[in-house]
Formats: sequence, C-alpha cells, structure tokens
Amino acid sequence: MKNKFRILKILVTVIIFGCLLSFSLKRFNNAPVDVITVNLIEQKGKDKVYFIDEKNVKDFIRSKNTSGKVGDVDIPYLEKEVKNFPSVDSANVYLNLNGDLNIDILQRVPAFRLSKNGEDFYVDHKGVEFPVSRIYSHPVMLVQGDVKRGEYRKLAELVDKIKKDDFSNKYFIGIVKEKGDYNLLTNDGFYKVEIGSLENIDFKVKGFKTFVKKYLIYQNPEKYNKISVKYDNQVVTTLNPRFPENDSILAVGRKELAKIPELLERREAAGRQAAMPARASQ
Repeated sequence: MKNKFRILKILVTVIIFGCLLSFSLKRFNNAPVDVITVNLIEQKGKDKVYFIDEKNVKDFIRSKNTSGKVGDVDIPYLEKEVKNFPSVDSANVYLNLNGDLNIDILQRVPAFRLSKNGEDFYVDHKGVEFPVSRIYSHPVMLVQGDVKRGEYRKLAELVDKIKKDDFSNKYFIGIVKEKGDYNLLTNDGFYKVEIGSLENIDFKVKGFKTFVKKYLIYQNPEKYNKISVKYDNQVVTTLNPRFPENDSILAVGRKELAKIPELLERREAAGRQAAMPARASQ
C-alpha cells in the first residue's frame, strides 16, 4: 500500500512538473523578442574592421522573424543566413533564458585590396574574396594585375611581411603583376622593385636592402627605372631614360651599339686581306 501511494505521489509530481514546464515553454515561445544584441568579435592579432552595420543585422533578423515571437526564431537558418554576409567570417546565433537573441559575428579582415579586370575587391588571409564596402574602407596595400586565386595566400603572406618589417613598410606601397612577374611599387615613385615569383621573398628583399644601404642612399633614386632582385644573388638595375644625368650614359651606349656594324665590316675586310697573300703564295 505504501509503495502504491509512493508511486502515485511520484506520478502526480511528474504530471504537475510537466504541466508547469509546458506552460512555461508556451509562455516562453509566445514571448516577444525584445532584445537583439550584435556582438562584433575582433580577430586576435588582426586589425579592427567596421564592415558590419549592427542596425542592418538587426533589421535583417527582424525581417526573417515576422511574428517577433521567441518560438518562431529559426536559429540554424538565421546563423546560415548571417554567415552568408560577404564580410562575415563566422557567426553564432543563440537565445538566452530571458528570450534575448544574440548574434556573435567574426568579420573578415582584408589582407590586401585587389584591382583585377576592372574590378576592386578585398582578399583575406585565407584567400577568400569579398566586395569592398559602401560604408567603410579599410587601409590595406593595393595589388594590381592578373593575380591567380592560387597565389592569394602567398601574396597575403608577402603583404604581412612588408607590414611587419620597418624597412619594407617604409619603401613599399603597392604591388603590381606584369607579364607574370611581381613588382613592388616604392614610395619614391621613380622605380619599381622586380621580385619575379613569390618564392624566396625574404632573400630577395634582403638583396634589395643591401643595394639600398650600399648604393641607393648615395644616389638620386630618379636615376633608376627598375631594380630587379628576381635572379639569385644578383641585383640588376635599369636606368631611367628621362633622368638628365643618364642621357650621356645612354648616348654613349647607343654610339657603341652603332659602331658594331662598322667593326664587323672592318674585321671581315681584314680577314679577306689576310687570305689574299696566302692564295698568291700558292
């Protein structure tokens, strides 16, 4: 008898608890979503960015939950939709016990801005493209030319190295790819530094540093049109034809080239004269 009474007591407790839980859930589901909080999380070690407008996110969330009730909030769907925002790296959507909706957003941080085929867009450190924003422009290095997607990550590494190195950050302000070769644009604006491929970047930049410290600081930078470090253990310079002091050097070079046909003709004549006595003696 005691056991039956105990079992009945447990059953009544469970039923009452179930009714209270059902009532609470129904009340919770019918409650309005009064508070929507957007948390913009910064990527560790990366620049702070402002691509996401919190108001736009809130308006988007409300547009997808027309009833405004907690029970009608589709968490997986909202999370997927927020992740589809171009400048969003990842997102986490959740409700707390008060029925407040929270959206944690990790934004993409541009590694560089790429100008390609008449279009401008950002590329992050993962090699993901995303469009420039109408509300915010992030200061990053501009890269121009026919850059392949497979080169994005290595290019991002190069930009990161330039940014972290005081010497490189002082000299290089942009990158352009021409005829398959990469060139670093300098703040002097008179010459570019040809690095060729994206391999052995540290070694190539070291070669340019050596050239600057030993030669360039004692010269007028307008003297050069291009400084190439693409070849192993070599620094090859191209003179600027519009620099006045180079006129005489280039003129001498042109004169020397003009002499070549004349020299060849003299050699042929000398050879013919040398051959004539030999035939006479025969």
